[in-house]
Amino acid sequence: MRLRQVALVARELEPTVEALCDVLGIEVAFRDPGVEVFGLRNAVMPLGDTFLEVVSPDRPGTTAGRLLERRGGDGGYMVIVQSQDKDADRARALSLGVRIVWETQLEDAGTLHLHPRDVGGAILSLDWMSPPESWRWAGPRWRDAVRTDAVRGIAGVEIQAADPLAMARRWSEVLATPARSEAGEQAIGLSGGGTIRFCKDRDGRGEGVSGLVVAAADPERVRQRARARGALREGGELLLCGVRISLTA
Repeated sequence: MRLRQVALVARELEPTVEALCDVLGIEVAFRDPGVEVFGLRNAVMPLGDTFLEVVSPDRPGTTAGRLLERRGGDGGYMVIVQSQDKDADRARALSLGVRIVWETQLEDAGTLHLHPRDVGGAILSLDWMSPPESWRWAGPRWRDAVRTDAVRGIAGVEIQAADPLAMARRWSEVLATPARSEAGEQAIGLSGGGTIRFCKDRDGRGEGVSGLVVAAADPERVRQRARARGALREGGELLLCGVRISLTA
């Protein structure tokens, strides 16, 4: 299993995408017309061969819109984990009583969206690709949009919860991957790369995706761009689209 994509949600799509691209030195590879079925618009940006997506509701009554209201603004939305054993993943989720809210199987890709109330913290999506190094959700030419001068990939995601231990245990069951204790917090290290970390509510906004860890080729450049936008926090973290972004080598 591998952390392959994280989706954020924003009230205003274009300003948010522009800020992320400017600060992180990345480019939009694809805008997926298929997300219209969820009442959304989006943009997908590669960071190496991992992906950052921003979605924004374009009609009332969407899941994304309700999340914006509940958490008081922009923030995290979905965590997408790549796994090549789709039958086992589906059977395991159902055996654990996890509802599947959306499912599709195409010739070269498939996805299961799991109900956030049954997992906690975010919509967890389990996805499969053929070949595994491809990524249909980023469009047919995503490799042409890869820019690695500033950042190289998404290394981790942070989810805050009232009970991080309980949430970590639930994600561990669903992902069939053990959680471990790191610096007093719970974390799941995925065998294919990427870490999912669970922490106490840091900002009073309730449970949800609250942070990203991004591998940076030029962290000073990234911080300079963040500083120019007023998005650099004390300690060197960035604050963009309602999530904290930590840089790591």
